[in-house]
Amino acid sequence: MISSKEDLKIYLEADKKALSRTRKKPAINDYIWKYEILLRKCEYYKNCKRGFFSTLREGMLRYRRSRLGAMLGFSVPVNCIEKGLCLAHIGTIIVSEYAHIGMNCRIHAGVNIGADFRISHAAPEIGNNVYIGPGAKLFGNIKIADNIAIGANAVVNKSFLSENISIAGIPAKKIGDIGTEGRLIKE
Repeated sequence: MISSKEDLKIYLEADKKALSRTRKKPAINDYIWKYEILLRKCEYYKNCKRGFFSTLREGMLRYRRSRLGAMLGFSVPVNCIEKGLCLAHIGTIIVSEYAHIGMNCRIHAGVNIGADFRISHAAPEIGNNVYIGPGAKLFGNIKIADNIAIGANAVVNKSFLSENISIAGIPAKKIGDIGTEGRLIKE
């Protein structure tokens, strides 16, 4: 969670590296990077800034993030994803506000990380260095360990506590011992 200006800089730099960007600022048509910058700035203003002008600035940033998110198909709430986020492609990505996602996570298009409202907002807790393939669905009160690769169109509705494995299928099951090796750009 971003708790200072220094944290904001660290998060922005980690996200930039995860997206494999080398420029200082996003290009005109680099909407994904712009969205991630707005997400982190919204987190900073929500967690750190108080006062009239900060509240106005936060509202403006929230509005811009909401508009850009609607254009890209992203619905990612603040304060649920650690540094090193990589939203790989434009397309529908939905994350529950109750979910927690660790560092260096790569999320592809069509992913839905949802809560189970039958059990008081129970949502997935995803570890560090996790690759989530296109179309994967994760829901319920589950835990995903570190260094796990989730295959395309997998439906994950139970916990996987073993590290360095690959999972796929409907419902998801272990298919290999490779993990995220070579799939992520880490800090």
